[in-house]
Amino acid sequence: MALTDTFVRQVKAAGPGIQKYRDGEGMYLLVKPAGKYWRFDYRFNGTRKTAAFGTYPDVSLAKARQRRQEARTLLADGIDPSAAKREKKQESLLLGRQTFSAVANEWLEKTKSQRAVSTQEKVHGWLSRNVLPHIGNMPITQIKPRDVLLAVQRLEARGAIESAHRVKQLCGQVFRYAVAIGMVERDVTADLKGALVAIPQNHFAAITEPGEVAKLLRAIHGYAGHPYATSALKLSPLLFVRPGELRSAEWREIDLAAAEWRIPGTKMKMKNDHVVPLPSQATAILENLHPMTGHGKYVFPSIRTEDRCMSENTINACLRSLGFSKDVMTAHGFRAMARTILDEVLEERVDLIEHQLAHAVKDTNGRAYNRTAHLPARRLMMQRWADYLDTLRVGDDELQLRA
Repeated sequence: MALTDTFVRQVKAAGPGIQKYRDGEGMYLLVKPAGKYWRFDYRFNGTRKTAAFGTYPDVSLAKARQRRQEARTLLADGIDPSAAKREKKQESLLLGRQTFSAVANEWLEKTKSQRAVSTQEKVHGWLSRNVLPHIGNMPITQIKPRDVLLAVQRLEARGAIESAHRVKQLCGQVFRYAVAIGMVERDVTADLKGALVAIPQNHFAAITEPGEVAKLLRAIHGYAGHPYATSALKLSPLLFVRPGELRSAEWREIDLAAAEWRIPGTKMKMKNDHVVPLPSQATAILENLHPMTGHGKYVFPSIRTEDRCMSENTINACLRSLGFSKDVMTAHGFRAMARTILDEVLEERVDLIEHQLAHAVKDTNGRAYNRTAHLPARRLMMQRWADYLDTLRVGDDELQLRA
């Protein structure tokens, strides 16, 4: 006699044993003190087998009967229901590992050694906020170019044009990783070329006229802010590295005795190790700073916690407080300032300047120079540059008087 909803709901275990109540066609309800379980007995290739259909009340009587019918249909087609269930579960698990979110996280983990910790956090944040909520749960094999485009266009709609391009590039890196491990055939973001608004070509404001540079240097020399910020501000024109490279400098990278700062490739835009010769003026600034921050990791730690480096806005904030607007001078502008004056005023070799700016410089065979290329010549150039800045700031007469 077939079971009823009322009976299934009300039946209870009679003692510590197991009771079996049949519903017909091989399906029955097992009642135990721990709960109620749907089972289905069948034969496949002459062997008696049992399939589990779930527990009551999670699986109702009607749902259990539906699963029985599905199992009988499989048997009629010569398919073992239990084996089919296992395969379906494995496929589900595999799909779960093949979502864009899973592949992105795997790529982030595999490539994190190539990025600074702060960059890793930024990349993770960009993907988590702007991509994963929209396509993260989709199997990466099913994602089309339009799916990625719709995600990044949300950034574009907010006016974050540069971020939209950056996030699209990150998606492309995830897809290329998926190609490398054989999960997809191609990077679908390649089809999005020209689909986003072009990034406005904004050049970093910089002071490049020597007379104005002199005023800037005098203002910097008179700055009375926090010692960390003051030191970073004074080093900016002397070393003209990228602002992110300066603020994330670590004491282990700096050899004061050798007057060298060796920046690992993971921190560099071009991913190549870079050597910055330290002129005597820069060494003096670092020696004065060392008693304050030398016990920690960062040369310029955050004033809130030594576990992080100085904020990316610090140098620009110092310039603003000195009266230099963003249209006149920026932290990145020290690079343009050095590039222009070293070439046009001091007439230094262009290849040495490009090396010191950590730009891609290749030899006659098209090979990139290593980090120590022309180091003695660059060391002399950096000292001449620092001396020239002193001359601008205080004038020749006073320098000779001090000497």
